[in-house]
Amino acid sequence: MKHTRRTRAPEAACLPRRSLWGVFLLLALVLAASGCARYGAYNVGSTAILQAQQEIPENELLDVAIVPFDSAETKGENEDAQPDIRKAEGNFMAVHLKNTLQRSAQWGAVRVVPSPDNSMELQVRGKILESNGERLAVEIEATDATGRTWLKKIYAAEAGDGSFSGNRPGEKDAFQDLYNAIANDLARYRMQLTPEQVVDIRTVARLKFARDFAPEAFSQYLADDSGGRLKVNRLPAPNDTMMQRLMQVREREYMYLDTLNGYYDNFYTRMWPSYENWRQLNREERIARRRVQREAVTRQLLGALMVAGAIAMGVSDVDNTGALQTGMIIVGTQVFVNGINISHEARIHSDAIRELGDTFGSEMKPVVMDLEGKQVELTGSAKEQFEKWKDLLRRIYRAETGFVEETPAAPAKQ
Repeated sequence: MKHTRRTRAPEAACLPRRSLWGVFLLLALVLAASGCARYGAYNVGSTAILQAQQEIPENELLDVAIVPFDSAETKGENEDAQPDIRKAEGNFMAVHLKNTLQRSAQWGAVRVVPSPDNSMELQVRGKILESNGERLAVEIEATDATGRTWLKKIYAAEAGDGSFSGNRPGEKDAFQDLYNAIANDLARYRMQLTPEQVVDIRTVARLKFARDFAPEAFSQYLADDSGGRLKVNRLPAPNDTMMQRLMQVREREYMYLDTLNGYYDNFYTRMWPSYENWRQLNREERIARRRVQREAVTRQLLGALMVAGAIAMGVSDVDNTGALQTGMIIVGTQVFVNGINISHEARIHSDAIRELGDTFGSEMKPVVMDLEGKQVELTGSAKEQFEKWKDLLRRIYRAETGFVEETPAAPAKQ
């Protein structure tokens, strides 16, 4: 009787079946695990804005300063993020939040300020954690002049199929529910304050402004309480001429901020149509990209499975499997290559998303202000212009009052 000779597969291919399936399972888990970590955000649903039911007395209204939002994203965390587009979005979101707060009728003057200013009655700062047209996540921190933190919270919302229809500049955004939720939280906190607490915040804000301009004269008017917040230590006399001049200086600062907000509003209006299109297309691109990525993962897993199966057949005791094994490897490799090609198509979508943001990024035009009958031109970024204006006001105040700010004495020569 003639015995059939059974060949032994090369040692390199002799992997136990359990090891092969373990490798395959690990590959499947790695490919399927697409990072979707979220950062403890409050996910906003449908939210109507909380509007004041009756007129609030003027002495109980607080002015609000909103700083353009920063960006917490890096390129490594979100490959679609670009500095230019994030800077534009930071200005856009600050203006839209301003418009939302104004519509609530819960506040005094609401302004966008180019840089943080702790002498404001209520200051709101935002940080963009994620913004891609499909999902928006921002961290909001609100602090009043006394140093009391009203709010430090992360808000997140997702755009649906109808989110980009029926929107109106200054009134309704694709993520309007998120802005309404922020405005409502701020309003609810204000409602918990007594009229005396509101007056105290306003008084501290005025004294902080005075202290910044004339520290030698006003540094003793404020003190820290046991909780580390500022409190009024004493008040200037009602007819204090120095305080009256400083309040005039403050009105000049507000005058500049109102002019600057006209520029912010104009930028917001011009940005609106392009930004709406960018976000909508960005959302569509992301959906398309996920679709081809899922198809790529499916094909890659199928190819890996067929290759693993072919290798496993090489260690079995089945005769005449060479042709089938070779065929499975060829087909599996081809499926794997097709998956890589689809991944390349996904990268093309990512490039298209980045190209959509090329038109964003705007430099401030010079602002011309009238100061005591003289035309003053301020140039540079909004932040630089604001600092120049404040410096100019300080110099005018010192010239009017004869106040000389003390400077550190120069070290004695050895």
